[in-house]
Amino acid sequence: MENNCVEKEEAGTKHWREQVVDLLYWRDVKTTGVVFGASLLLLLSLTVCSIVSVSSYIGLALLSVTICFRIYKGILQAIQKSDEGHPFKQYLDQEVALSEDVVHKYSDVVLEKLNKIIGELRRLFLVEDLVDSIKFAVLMWILTYVGALFNGLTILILGVVGAFSCPIIYEKHQAQIDHYLALVNNQIKDVVEKVQAKVPGLKRKTE
Repeated sequence: MENNCVEKEEAGTKHWREQVVDLLYWRDVKTTGVVFGASLLLLLSLTVCSIVSVSSYIGLALLSVTICFRIYKGILQAIQKSDEGHPFKQYLDQEVALSEDVVHKYSDVVLEKLNKIIGELRRLFLVEDLVDSIKFAVLMWILTYVGALFNGLTILILGVVGAFSCPIIYEKHQAQIDHYLALVNNQIKDVVEKVQAKVPGLKRKTE
């Protein structure tokens, strides 16, 4: 019984990952276009209006559509003297509550990731490995300049655009991108090795 539950969860997780991959790689152009366009439109709206205003406008738009459709179907049923019932009955009858298993499953995943992040931050800030802590400090220093140029919302918009464009670009030009990434990686390794050799205390413990 437990094995069946585990297999179902693994199958569901695999299916979800495949859907995300298909979405980011534009396997279904129509679906990806709708998701990408809606996400980008929402983020761009947040640059102009507050999240309260955007949420209110979205709610009003959805209510306008559903109320108009409800009235239209009611009038149509009255004219045709039919008894089709509520136009959204099939959706109202569907179960939308989250099960305890689903909540526990994803809360455990979030908790596991959170604990890993806390442990990694503790390792970096308490300088367990000097090289990794210096790399982290350099990253923070770079992010100060990024923060001066862009706000969080702009970075999020760029992230969404990158998420929907980089995978397909990489898929089409994988050989060239891998080649240049290997060159950059080798250059970084050479620089790190030279710095470690010249500055005492920067070598890793395994060395």
